Amino acid sequence: MTTTGRQPREKSASAPVERALGAGWLTLAGVVVLAALVIALFYSGAAAARQLGDPGALTRWGLPVAKVLNNTAAAGTIGALVFAVIMLPRTVGANGRRPTADAAEHPAFARVLLLASVSAVAWTLGALGVMVFTYSDAAGLPLSTDPAYTQGLAAFLTDFSTGRAWLVTSIVSAVLATILFGVRSQTGLALTLVFALLNLLPMALIGHSASGDDHNAAVNSIALHLVGVCLWVGGIISLAVVSGKLGDQALPVLKRFSALAGFAFVLVVGSGVVNAGLRITDLAQLSSQWGLLVTFKTIATLLLGGIGWMHRQWIIPQLGDPAATTGSKLSARRVLWQLIAVELVLMGAVSGVAGALGRTAPPRAEELPTEAGPARVLTGYDLPPEPTAARWLTEWRPDWLWITVALTFGVAYVLGMVKLHRRGDSWSVPRLLSWLVGLALLTYFTSGAPAIYGMVLFSAHMIDHMALTMVVPLFLVLGAPVTLALKALRARRDGTRGLREWILVIVHSWPSRIITHPLVAAGNFVASIIVFYYSPIFGFALREHVGHELMITHFLLTGYVFVLSMIGSDPVPLRAPYPMRILLLFATMAFHAFFGVTLMGSTSLLEASWFGNMGRDWGASALADQQVGGAVTWGVGELPTLLLAIGVAIMWSRSDARETKRKDRAADRNNDADLTAYNNMFADLAARDVGPRPGSQGATRVTTTAGDDE
Repeated sequence: MTTTGRQPREKSASAPVERALGAGWLTLAGVVVLAALVIALFYSGAAAARQLGDPGALTRWGLPVAKVLNNTAAAGTIGALVFAVIMLPRTVGANGRRPTADAAEHPAFARVLLLASVSAVAWTLGALGVMVFTYSDAAGLPLSTDPAYTQGLAAFLTDFSTGRAWLVTSIVSAVLATILFGVRSQTGLALTLVFALLNLLPMALIGHSASGDDHNAAVNSIALHLVGVCLWVGGIISLAVVSGKLGDQALPVLKRFSALAGFAFVLVVGSGVVNAGLRITDLAQLSSQWGLLVTFKTIATLLLGGIGWMHRQWIIPQLGDPAATTGSKLSARRVLWQLIAVELVLMGAVSGVAGALGRTAPPRAEELPTEAGPARVLTGYDLPPEPTAARWLTEWRPDWLWITVALTFGVAYVLGMVKLHRRGDSWSVPRLLSWLVGLALLTYFTSGAPAIYGMVLFSAHMIDHMALTMVVPLFLVLGAPVTLALKALRARRDGTRGLREWILVIVHSWPSRIITHPLVAAGNFVASIIVFYYSPIFGFALREHVGHELMITHFLLTGYVFVLSMIGSDPVPLRAPYPMRILLLFATMAFHAFFGVTLMGSTSLLEASWFGNMGRDWGASALADQQVGGAVTWGVGELPTLLLAIGVAIMWSRSDARETKRKDRAADRNNDADLTAYNNMFADLAARDVGPRPGSQGATRVTTTAGDDE
C-alpha cells in the first residue's frame, strides 16, 4: 500500500513540468514574436508610410509578418527533421538500428514528424506571402486583382532574381510538406532534411546585404546564420513539442541537443559578427537604429547561450547523476524545462527583432559603386594588384563557408583524438598533423591568393584547381578521419542513429559502392576535368557564387575519393589490387599531361568573355596566361600523382612483407607443414611416373616378360 501510494505522487510531481511546455508556451512565444516585431518596426520606422510609391499598410505590415512566419516555419521544419533523424528513436523499445517489424512508433517520433509537416505547410504559406508582398513593396503598388498588377507579378516571378528565389522557395516548401506527410524511414527523412537545408539557399542569395559590397562573404555569412538559427530555434521548438512524450529518452535527447545547440550557438554568433561587420564601418554606427537592434539581438543571443551553458554544466549532469536523490532530480528537471520555456520566449523576441531588422536600412550603403572597372563588374571585386612572391602569401579574401568547414572538422578531429586518449587508446600524431595541414591548405586555397587571382587569371585558377583536387585531398586522406570517428564515437543502443551509425550507413550504401569503386573514382577524376572546362559549367562557376562553391566542392570530393581509393586506410566497400592502382595512376598522369599539353598549344581562349575582358594592365595576355595554365596543369598534376604511385608501391611492398611474415609464423607453428606437403606431393608424383629410364631393372624386367610371352 505504501509503495502504491508513492508512485502516483512522484508521477504527479513530474507530469505538470512536462505539460508546461505544451501549446500554451508555444502560443506565448508566438505572441512575443509579434509583439517584438511590432515594437521594433515602430522604433525603426520601417512600417511607416512612404511619401513616394507607398504599397499600403497591408504590405508594410504584412511583409515583415510573412518573413517572420517563413523563417520560424523553416526553423521548425529543419529542427523537427534533425530530431527525427539523429535525436529520437523511431520505435518504442528498439534495441539497435533494426527494430522489429511489429514495434510501435515512438510517440515523440510521431509528434515531431507532425511538427515537421505542419511547419512545412506554414513555410509554404509564409514564402508565398513574402513573394506577393515583396512584389507589392518593390513596385510601390497595393495588392490588387487588376490584370496589369497580376502581369507585373508574373514578370517579377520570372524575370527578377528575387521573385524567382521566392517562387523556388515556395515550390520546394510545398514539395517538402507533401513528402513529410508520407515518409517515415530514417534514410528518407535524412534526404528530406538535406532537401530542406538546400531550400535555405535562395533566402541567402537574396538576403539583406547579399546584393551589397563583398557579395560572396555576405551570402556565405547569411547562409551559415540561417543554418545555425534553424538548428537552434528549430531544436528548441521541437524540444518543447515533444517534452511530454520523451519518457525515458528525456536525458539522452537533452544531452544530444545540448551538444548540437552549442555548435549552433557558435555558428549563429560567428556568422552574425561577420555579417554585421560587412555593414558597419565604424563602431559609432552601433548607435543608429539598425545598430541598436543588432545590439539587442546580440545581447539576447548571448543570454540564450548562457542559459544553454547552465543546462550543460549544472542541470543535465545532475539529472544523470546516479547518486542524486529522486527529489533533487525532479527539482532539476523542473528547473530545466522552465529554463527551456524561457529560452523559447526569448527566442521569440529575438525572431521578432530579426524580422524588423531585415526591413531597417543599415548604416552602410549596400549598392555597388557607380564607377567600377571591368573586373569589378565581372567579379564583384576590384582588380587585385599584380601578383608577386609576397602577395601570394599576403592577399586574402575570407571564404567564410570553407573557413567554417575547416574549423569545424579541425576541432572535431582534435576532440575525437582527446576522447580516445582519455579512454586509454592511442592515435597517430602524424595523422593529426596531416589532417590539420590539409585543412590549413584548404583554407589557403579557398581564401588566399590562389582564390583571389583565380578569378582573373586562368593560370592561377588552374593552380587552385589542381591543389584542391590533388594536394589538399592527399593530406586529408592520410588523416583517416572516418577511422577516427568510428573509434571515438560510441555506438547507440536505443534505436537512434547518431553520427557513427550514419557514417556506417553511408559507407555501406549502394551509392558509396559505386562512387568509391576504383574504376569509377578514376574515371570521374579524369573525365570531369574535360566536362567542366569544355562546357558552360565553367562559365557558371565563374559568374555565379553558387557555381563557385559547387566547383570547390566537386574538386575536393573528386580528389578525396580518388586518393582514398589509392592509398586511404578508411573503410571503403572495395579495394583495387595494387597492380590496378598503379595502372590507374599512370593513366591519370598521361591524361593530365595530354590535357595540359592541349591547353599549352591552344589558340582559342576558354571563357573569353570573362578572362578576355578583365581589363588587366599587368601580366601576360589572356591567351598566353591560359597556355601557362596548361603548363601548370601538367606540372602540378604530375608530382602528386607520382607521390601517390610511390605510396602505392610502398603499401604493396609492405603488404607482401606482412604476408611473408604471416606465412613464416604459420610455418613455425606447424613445423613447415605446407612445405612438407608440397615436397611430398612432388615425391608422390615421381613415384607414380610411368616412364622408366632405359637400362633400369624395371625396363629389363618388362622386356624379359614380354619375350617369354611370345
